[in-house]
Amino acid sequence: MNAPISRRTVTASLLAGAAALGTAGVAHAVPGSAAGRRPRPDKPTVVLIHGAFADASSWSGVVERLQRQGHRVLAPALPLRDLASDAAYIRSVLDGVTGPVVLVGHSYGGAVISQAASGASHVKALVYIAAFVPEVGESALALTDKFPGSTLGQATVAQTYPLPGGGQAEELVIRKDLFRDQFAAGVPIRTAQVMAAGQRPITLAALQERATAAAWKTIPSWYLVADRDRNIPPTAERWMARRAGAHTVAVDAPHAVSVSDPEPVTDLILRASRSVRHGR
Repeated sequence: MNAPISRRTVTASLLAGAAALGTAGVAHAVPGSAAGRRPRPDKPTVVLIHGAFADASSWSGVVERLQRQGHRVLAPALPLRDLASDAAYIRSVLDGVTGPVVLVGHSYGGAVISQAASGASHVKALVYIAAFVPEVGESALALTDKFPGSTLGQATVAQTYPLPGGGQAEELVIRKDLFRDQFAAGVPIRTAQVMAAGQRPITLAALQERATAAAWKTIPSWYLVADRDRNIPPTAERWMARRAGAHTVAVDAPHAVSVSDPEPVTDLILRASRSVRHGR
């Protein structure tokens, strides 16, 4: 496991990422960045998709490292309303990218990338970070329940939100007093408090919706197992990775592994990127 990064560094990074996303909706590499490296045309674009109870700033540490390696990076904000529309939105982001793409999903974002990448010929690699890898007909909730070990149900509360056509639906959030233990164990307390305050609710319907595509069947995949995950059982993660034939690594980390351990997350993405550049 890599050496811990400081509380001040992570908190500042999260707040800076959140501020940038608040206006643009997408974080991306820009010429003349602090890293002093321009995106290199010989490297694929990396698109990072966050999951439930997080936002795109959860990728901040990974984005910085990828930019230092000369990658162009996109980290769009995911609506978390339903799988079909979430995947359609990410597909629209992908359609705006020229050249090869390494598509990365965390948690529920794994289900989204599996569907969004279907038929997208320029997506050359899928990287799952403690994520769902559903088969057609499977839902995120069904995959969670397939193996024991998740404590997410006890840590979440339901709240209602209005539907555009009238009526109400249900969405879930993690209780703030349980957020760190459930989602980000080991992350500095103040950083976890910032994450809990900015968590994005996910609808119950999105977690129950069955996948209609499984791009991992035709696109090479990589998987990072978070061995201290309390949202998705690590046994479920290993099983999904094995079924997908993914190149797999394991990290002693919580569900929010991109925040707690951005180095191994970045390393796995770079491995996928190198395979694209080398034509494997």
